Amino acid sequence: MSAALQVTAFGLALLSTFFLLLATCTDCWMVNADDSLEVSHKCRGLWRECVTNMQDGVRTCDQYDSILADHPVKIVVTRTLMITADLLAGLALAVLILGLDCITFLKEDPCVKLKMCYGAGVILGAGSILGLIGSMWYAVDVYVERAMLVSHNIFLGVHYDFGWSCWLGMAGSTGCFVASVLLTCCLY
Repeated sequence: MSAALQVTAFGLALLSTFFLLLATCTDCWMVNADDSLEVSHKCRGLWRECVTNMQDGVRTCDQYDSILADHPVKIVVTRTLMITADLLAGLALAVLILGLDCITFLKEDPCVKLKMCYGAGVILGAGSILGLIGSMWYAVDVYVERAMLVSHNIFLGVHYDFGWSCWLGMAGSTGCFVASVLLTCCLY
């Protein structure tokens, strides 16, 4: 039972870490919601903004000036939290691989392997909370920005919704959290 739980947690953690990395690297955190009225599809991400022409499929992207330039707070905070979550999830995966029962590393000391799995669960939990905070921070900021424009009767022609990268970040963080719970609470 313990080995099956470890392998399940490892598979979930691996998939969720991949989702977190993909969410951090991709550029569709915000998408325009007026697809029926627009001839182009706009995506804004943490690193660049892209526009895809709906007629011919040509995609052009504008990189943000610099990592150190003045950016909106939501981009800076989300970048920081997501990169930290990615690093913690990667570290947790490395520790978890060494702690799995099916790996022959430290096979003669099962107590140490169990502590490694528990430690990986704690690290994964910390990474998942940071990733969830980053994704939710961005999503709430997009919602508040849109609500402020609507409450002031300002229409700019385009309004943005949560993009698939934002949802992917939330899904990856949630998966890491579930894997963390499996490793810290259910393994004993």
